[in-house]
Amino acid sequence: MKRNWMYLFTTIVLSASFALAQTTAPKKSSAAPAHRTTTTSSEYSSTSTSANLPSEDTVNSFMREMMGFDPNVTWKVDSIQPAENTGLTEVTVLVSNGQGSAVNKFYVTPDGKHAITGEIIPFGEHPFDATNATLMKGENGVSHGPANAPVTIVEFSDLQCPHCKAAQPTLEKLLAEDTNVRVVYQNFPLSMHDWAQLAAGYADCVGRKSSDHFWKFIGSVYDAQSDITASNAQEKLTALADQAGEKGSDIAACASATETLGRVQRSISLGLSVGVNSTPTVFINGRKITSLANIPFESLKQLVDFTATGDKQ
Repeated sequence: MKRNWMYLFTTIVLSASFALAQTTAPKKSSAAPAHRTTTTSSEYSSTSTSANLPSEDTVNSFMREMMGFDPNVTWKVDSIQPAENTGLTEVTVLVSNGQGSAVNKFYVTPDGKHAITGEIIPFGEHPFDATNATLMKGENGVSHGPANAPVTIVEFSDLQCPHCKAAQPTLEKLLAEDTNVRVVYQNFPLSMHDWAQLAAGYADCVGRKSSDHFWKFIGSVYDAQSDITASNAQEKLTALADQAGEKGSDIAACASATETLGRVQRSISLGLSVGVNSTPTVFINGRKITSLANIPFESLKQLVDFTATGDKQ
């Protein structure tokens, strides 16, 4: 749902539409700083090098000029990095008014004088193939559905995210009605959620033990979402792992292991590499969809069936 404060930002300030994410940008690791500035990239165009990336001070000054009229709005620069193969700089800013947060992305031209809003999308005869290849190579989550299904939906999700919870019935119905589909769950815990990272570790550990127990576990976590807090998360998640069929104390120990933290981070990194900055984000054979809740089920099913049989014709 778009908020009035966000409307001001998108229409008055930048005169174009940013996608309103209901959740914030992900933690890269527990030790990672909130601000990430990438200064080198072999893929970055020679017309826009690390030397002319805008500084964090410049971005903050820009945001102050744009949003400083509203004392309730705050922001944090999340990343400043070369946009892949474009010659532009990609800037991601977390904007909040105390009631909600939105991840906003814009692109700065090489001369540093203009900002471009909107999403850069792939183009070509088969525009989603490269993203799909990246996902198929990097996925490390639990899958549900036929292994040889012609359509793979990769879901980047956060167990503390209410919009992820809302998306699950749609995906479950699709799996129940369409044999063309395999769904892969990838952990993508977000920095605004205070127990999501822990839950991702639990989910990864349960998933490595049993795929059946994994789907029971994440379903029960979504059901209990409103009852879980940062202070009781370990107790609640351990109990839910028990209920799913695993020994909760073993899963709790596994969740904090270095191997598990690394696996969760690799899932986050995979999402970041294909442009995920909010949850839930799903990819249907590489086609990115960030607004699953806004797509009528029949339209989603048509898209899946087309992808299975017609997108290469």
